[in-house]
Amino acid sequence: MNKKLLFHDMTMDYLRPTEPDKNRKTDFRFRCGKGEASEVFIIWNNEKRPMKRAESDGDFDYYDISFNVGEKPATYYFEIDGNDGDRCFFDKRGVVSQPKDSMLFRLFPGFSTPGWAKGAVMYQIFVERFCNGDASNDVLSGEYYYNGSRSVQVKDWEKYPDPKMDYAEFYGGDLQGVMDKLDYLKDLGIEVIYFNPLFVSPSCHKYDTQDYDHIDPHFGKIVDDGGRLLDDNEHENVRASKYIRRVTSKKNLEESDKLFAKLVSEAHKRGIRVILDGVFNHCGSFNKWMDKDRIYEENSEYDYGAYISENSPYHDYFSFTGGKWPYNNNYDGWWGYDTLPKLNYEGSKELEEYILGIARKWVSEPYNADGWRLDVAADIGHSPEYNHYFFKRFREEVKKANPEAIILAEHYGKAKDWLQGDEWDTVMNYDAFMEPLTWFLTGMEKHSDEFKPLKYGNAREFFDTMLYEGGENFSMPSLYTAMNELSNHDHSRFLTRTSQKVGRCDTLMPASAETGIKKPVMREAVMVQMTWPGAPTIYYGDEAGVCGFTDPDNRRTYPWGKEDMDMIRFHKEMIRIHKECSELKTGSVMELLADNNVISFARFNREAATIVFINNNEFEVTKDIDISALGIPKDAFLNQLILSDGSGFRTDIGGMRVKNNILTITLSRLSGLVLRYDSHAPISTEEFWADNTLDFG
Repeated sequence: MNKKLLFHDMTMDYLRPTEPDKNRKTDFRFRCGKGEASEVFIIWNNEKRPMKRAESDGDFDYYDISFNVGEKPATYYFEIDGNDGDRCFFDKRGVVSQPKDSMLFRLFPGFSTPGWAKGAVMYQIFVERFCNGDASNDVLSGEYYYNGSRSVQVKDWEKYPDPKMDYAEFYGGDLQGVMDKLDYLKDLGIEVIYFNPLFVSPSCHKYDTQDYDHIDPHFGKIVDDGGRLLDDNEHENVRASKYIRRVTSKKNLEESDKLFAKLVSEAHKRGIRVILDGVFNHCGSFNKWMDKDRIYEENSEYDYGAYISENSPYHDYFSFTGGKWPYNNNYDGWWGYDTLPKLNYEGSKELEEYILGIARKWVSEPYNADGWRLDVAADIGHSPEYNHYFFKRFREEVKKANPEAIILAEHYGKAKDWLQGDEWDTVMNYDAFMEPLTWFLTGMEKHSDEFKPLKYGNAREFFDTMLYEGGENFSMPSLYTAMNELSNHDHSRFLTRTSQKVGRCDTLMPASAETGIKKPVMREAVMVQMTWPGAPTIYYGDEAGVCGFTDPDNRRTYPWGKEDMDMIRFHKEMIRIHKECSELKTGSVMELLADNNVISFARFNREAATIVFINNNEFEVTKDIDISALGIPKDAFLNQLILSDGSGFRTDIGGMRVKNNILTITLSRLSGLVLRYDSHAPISTEEFWADNTLDFG
């Protein structure tokens, strides 16, 4: 029995529907080599059920079974008995001698993720550093005092972020700037914008929310202005009347909210969805519920914060550990930071309802955001029991308000407990994408804190991690919507990692993040990103060649007018390929080759197959690849979609021929190649003459 030909996954070719409702009759299919299996069984919740051969096509037999999947989560795998007397099993790892519980296929009746998010090309925007479209809303130097620093207006757009006080530096990026660049994003091929936090907050990163109800006027609109800045020696924000007016004026808040609604509308007109960042584990010390800096104390339109008065209506929103009022500083801060008060959900049902109301509000009219990315989601609450309770409610409320909204969590480590169909839709894919790809191509840890030679070029570890971590965490609905990033606001820029330079901007000069980089390796990474299962997500500026060590250096401004145009063109081509090839959004994935610094894999369905080949060596390699398991003709002609190497990239490079199921590829150093077979493509002149000869006899 040719075990290479055995196959099943949870894509449409092998499971219909791929996201069955509860009590839905569902079709399961398993593939074998033609005439090689005597019996095939599906083991459904430990019950062995025989499958019937339903179709033979080419070199394959297909075995089917249909039944009602019920209401509860279920596991399954397959047993295959060969005509040669051999017996094996098949779980998410592929052919195995014994199935493993953590790698069984898992089906969650009733669980579906939005169709638009599967394989969607996303773009993460750290708004403060993207584009300044409205100078009138810029944070001014001395506008307020936060965490030991006065706010600083940075007037040099190209200045490196200060490693010690970047949180208080403001370059002026805003929502108008994003709106001004929507056509650029559309032309790039972006389908979804993921925004870092937009709500009122004193920091540039805004993970310390001041007011969940409104967009920050420094990102939005300031129509009601006035008041004074702080003097150089002033540290009390009760005197920061300009800041207080800007962020508490109802006119400013309402106009900023309207601008966000307009931005979403304009994005939707261009076919671009919008995801918000929800920071619901903790808020900020400036938050109107706490009001440690007394921003709201003298404003009769706001209730007293819990720091101000023991009788504050928000007292139970936080955990106080003694102390006296007014101005009680004895509260629980996340990881001990008093600038990040931990929200006390178990102590306040009202807080729970309030946050759920916020979750509904921004995905509903008139704002119509398309979902939430959830910051440190697993930390919400004080116990795992409450955390799961909260997210069950969160999902219910968000999906009720907007059934097409996505719920995407930040999470490191095993996420399967939240991906059972009733909490999160998916996660930021660190474990089964960013980390293994970074180790393989660069040998670098994702913060650039360490270089590990044993991981560099280790193709076996790459596939085992990508497929094992993905298999253990994800069912199909979560895998195909997982956020696959190379860089983001928490880690070093991928292009900097290609230099294999260990360090941060407080130990190395920021300019050194730009030296020794290898653009061909960056292009290899983008090739994998745009062809691997999930939602490829570009961190703003990666496509333009932006470098940077880990935060805050990764939060450099977008280099408008000084972009790496070749890198942008490469991203556009890879995005185009990703969007034009349906198998790259929802098709199967299969490892084809794993060797030192060399990988090859395929994405395929019954109609087409895309083959990716990466040579990350510093020398030319030639490899023979067996593609018999892809189901394409033994002597197929493959179109070369794109080739990248040390000299750049090309898309007008013809094709290659498979001979008796073997594809022979030669690639120069630091190269990548994407090939495709399409059964519906018209026959080219070259293919016709390759398959036909003239007989002049």
